Amino acid sequence: MNSQHRHGIWYWGGLAALAVAAAAMAAFVLMPRSVAVVHPAFGMAVQAVYATGTVEPTVMMPIAPRVGARLMELAVDEGAEVRKGQVLAQLESSDLRNALRQLEAQQGFAKRDYDRYAAMLKQGIIARQLYDRAKAEWEGAVAATERARAEAGFMTLTALDDGYVIRRDGEIGQLIAANQPIFWLAGRSAIRISADVDEEDVAKVRPGQEVLIRADAFPGKVFSGRVQSITPKGDPIARSYRVRITFAKGVPLMIGMTAETNIVIRRSDHALLVPTGAVAAGKVWVIEHGALKQKNVAIGSSGPDNTEIVSGLSPSDVVVASAASSLSAGQRVRTVVRPFAP
Repeated sequence: MNSQHRHGIWYWGGLAALAVAAAAMAAFVLMPRSVAVVHPAFGMAVQAVYATGTVEPTVMMPIAPRVGARLMELAVDEGAEVRKGQVLAQLESSDLRNALRQLEAQQGFAKRDYDRYAAMLKQGIIARQLYDRAKAEWEGAVAATERARAEAGFMTLTALDDGYVIRRDGEIGQLIAANQPIFWLAGRSAIRISADVDEEDVAKVRPGQEVLIRADAFPGKVFSGRVQSITPKGDPIARSYRVRITFAKGVPLMIGMTAETNIVIRRSDHALLVPTGAVAAGKVWVIEHGALKQKNVAIGSSGPDNTEIVSGLSPSDVVVASAASSLSAGQRVRTVVRPFAP
């Protein structure tokens, strides 16, 4: 075979290969797009108001000194049960005690002067003005002594009511500022959650509504509670209202924990659901006769996985699982059915 003939064979063979490639490319381009589809399914839908809260005692009492002083003794520690009037701690009071003794001495001196002037007034040998002055000095000394006695008493911190110590701040020898709590006492009543609900949602919240509670300390667990009350006055800065939530005694939440709460506004046990990704701007894509069609739908509750469809769809519809922006009405597609079990 001569060289020219061989070149001709290679030439026509190359053209044939190109033709096959072009035909394959055209077939790929013209092939309908493949989309994942699901059938709407019935399941439970919950509409809820989300809020973050903190576990707290129903009654919490801070115990703090009225004046600054050094902490000298600690009679109880965290977790201790206490009775009303029980001594919790002792602050340094030597200066106050010395001042009290001095005032008591001055009070005694003023009382003796007052008694002497009172006797002399009865005998008519002194002017009424001298008696009145002695009486005023004695009464002033009594008041000063009582005030000093009360201040010295403030150095002994006692429990305001029955309860238990949930926190202690301060060590022996530490200088404690006035009004700085050393102890936090919780009453014997049940603990609760205080959650801040956005002002846009608080109108939907009512006492008695069910609350689903989650906490990072107990991953994977959901606890049940109830709305106890809604604070009538909101926070104008945070634009929220405080909602109190109670829960059963056996729930293991502890005071101070952060809790995620979902206040159940509406629950439907037989709701028509689709994947949340299938819905965009109140519309879904469906397949009819192998082509795409967009439908308007009314949405109920919506979560990260599923969305409730109130109207606009039927269980027999074939719904595109992900509403991509590249889809267009009338576009022919190939469907791949994806299991959907909400």
